[in-house]
Amino acid sequence: MAKGGGKKSAKAQRDAANKLLADNRFARHQYEILETLECGIELFGTEVKSIRAGQCNLRDGFCLIRKGELQLHNVHISPHSHAGAYFNHEPLRVRKLLAQRREIDKLRVGLEQKGLTLIPLNLHLKGSWIKLTIGLAKGRKLHDKRHEERRKQDIKDAKVAIARL
Repeated sequence: MAKGGGKKSAKAQRDAANKLLADNRFARHQYEILETLECGIELFGTEVKSIRAGQCNLRDGFCLIRKGELQLHNVHISPHSHAGAYFNHEPLRVRKLLAQRREIDKLRVGLEQKGLTLIPLNLHLKGSWIKLTIGLAKGRKLHDKRHEERRKQDIKDAKVAIARL
């Protein structure tokens, strides 16, 4: 019998426990992220199975603070393929986010400033829990997007030039 065939390395276990499930790359292009917060999300069982299968879209999502609670709107989690219609969930339902009161109050102050919004950035596993990272963001204008692309291209060109030396 081969040695160590059934055991994973510690790094492999850590990576499996902190796996990225969904990412909102478009948000980093559209918005300038000022602050981030990792929070829990209230889900049904079929939603958890769909998210783990990669059936989640964060692109059009946003967060609101209603009655002192954080709520996630417009995030599409596809119905689970192996569950019947009766036991399945609604794909675009409003989901409650789990954060501490002082964190919500801090975000509320940021939202009251002009032009700031809360957007979901990524959905990931932390151990066995599914966590959502939200960002307090300011919308970018077209010239800001062009400036950011130019800055990234300059950094990339500089790295290539240094690698040639």
